[in-house]
Amino acid sequence: MLTTALSDYGWTEALQADFQPFATQGLIPGRIIVQQRGGYRLVTPGGEIDARASGALMKATAEDGRPTAGDWVAVEARPGETTALVHHILPRRTAFVRKASGPRGGAQAVATNVDVALLVASLNSDLNLRRLERYLATTYESGAEPVIVLTKADLTPDVAARVAEVEAIAFGAPVLAISSKTGEGLDALATHLRPGRTAVLLGSSGAGKSTLLNALAGEEKMDTGEIREADERGRHTTTHRELVRLTSGALILDTPGMRELGLWEAEAGVAQTFADIEALAEQCRFRDCGHGAEPGCAVRAAIEAGDLDPARLKSFEKLQAELAFERRKEDPRAAMENKKLWISRHKAGRARMKAKRGDDG
Repeated sequence: MLTTALSDYGWTEALQADFQPFATQGLIPGRIIVQQRGGYRLVTPGGEIDARASGALMKATAEDGRPTAGDWVAVEARPGETTALVHHILPRRTAFVRKASGPRGGAQAVATNVDVALLVASLNSDLNLRRLERYLATTYESGAEPVIVLTKADLTPDVAARVAEVEAIAFGAPVLAISSKTGEGLDALATHLRPGRTAVLLGSSGAGKSTLLNALAGEEKMDTGEIREADERGRHTTTHRELVRLTSGALILDTPGMRELGLWEAEAGVAQTFADIEALAEQCRFRDCGHGAEPGCAVRAAIEAGDLDPARLKSFEKLQAELAFERRKEDPRAAMENKKLWISRHKAGRARMKAKRGDDG
């Protein structure tokens, strides 16, 4: 049976079935709506409660498998105690996973069970197409639907030109120019935010995420910061992850600003983001084409014809190299295979150059 409190936050019959084994253990379901360093705030059938993860759960899971904002969990209520205990996490439908900061690296989940990702960027000098490509790759890998939201349209003299720049790398993902101040574009954005669906706000500091959330909520839900005049970048204003329910019934998860979103096992997401380059590469004469000086390279031909931005190819290669580096760190066998691949490529390249010199002679 679905409870109104949980249904408002996206609880479904499928989740009820997933939870059934834990119900026999006397646990109750909940969803993490606030995540802070010290613990969590959950919504449960009986209302909101504070909780922390059990020691057994933290010990048994890697960092990307630990409770995070958006998770549905099985909780021990512990009447008379100030905090409940999270014992289990229900299967995630989608998950945003990034490379954790710090020297140890590893994977870190930053948002789960998200339906749509609002990739927020400001229409000022900080608009960065390469960063948007990174966010798109992470979104596709997560399983959520991307929507690119360009904020501060009221402060931009040529909005259409900037939107066209972004559409050139979006390849079908909706691109919306909005102004939280004037309300421009908010109705178009609202069509992607439906009751019971969860959206996540992703973008660097100063992009206007908290201001946008306040505009959608119709009240001051999050603190906002001023933009520094020197570089038009903002200060961090959101210091925790919080799932906010709008009056429309839609759910929005705000996250701390992430200027660099380290990719983690996002090969499929990168391939989908750069589907144009992947399609061109299929037309190259050689299967191991490095898109450099090789003859019959369709990718270089597209650049020379003006059909492909060389900066986009560079971004694609950078993200591929980043993923390969992380894979080699985690898997020594992958490192050896990578070394063999480059040795064979160098040999093949030398053979082609030798053959070419012979033909010219």
